[in-house]
Amino acid sequence: MKRVAVWNAVKPRLPKIALGLLVAGVGLAGWTAWTLTVRYRDVRYTAPAEVPQRAVAIVFGAGYWPDGRIGDVLRDRVDAAIALYEAGRVQKLLFSGDNRFLDYNEPGKMLEYALAQGVPREDIVLDYAGRRTYDTCYRARDIFQVQEAVLVTQRYHLPRAQFICEGLGLDTVGYIADRTPYVHIRWYWFREGPALWRTWWDIHLAKPQPVLGEPLPIFQEPE
Repeated sequence: MKRVAVWNAVKPRLPKIALGLLVAGVGLAGWTAWTLTVRYRDVRYTAPAEVPQRAVAIVFGAGYWPDGRIGDVLRDRVDAAIALYEAGRVQKLLFSGDNRFLDYNEPGKMLEYALAQGVPREDIVLDYAGRRTYDTCYRARDIFQVQEAVLVTQRYHLPRAQFICEGLGLDTVGYIADRTPYVHIRWYWFREGPALWRTWWDIHLAKPQPVLGEPLPIFQEPE
């Protein structure tokens, strides 16, 4: 009898609940599509000469092969950052990636590749605790004292990176690093939706802190 009473109480509300869920779902889908496609299009660039000058380019880590070769995604990011550097649009390159394990070092691989392309070591800064995009942006602000930067990554990833930096109070523009076709590009796009939702949660509700430490300003204040 109790179950029947509960059902009779809930039943009249079901259409309103369903409508509310439908509206919320449509709103979420619309916000996600807007953020991932057009929200930051006015501050995204594809040619170095178009990019506003910034002191630092933040380059996000990506995977490399077991034999030590860097993958297409990571190579394109570093190549794009080097193009910005050589065009005089940035002064320093901040390579941020995962180095939780002794045998896995994304920033080290990025450094190795950039040095082979002729970038001076003194203009490269390494962040070994950029375990995810949120961590990279957070540490760029709090550890490396970055206030404005060019974000260098692929088109599918750039809106989320810009959304994070905006939420953390960083002034950024984006430089699209797509230079070659990517085998798993559909999967990369598919996962950006849930990743963006988690990002919203982290910025507005959870507010987690990544691995931190003593500040290491890229540019020292004059004494």
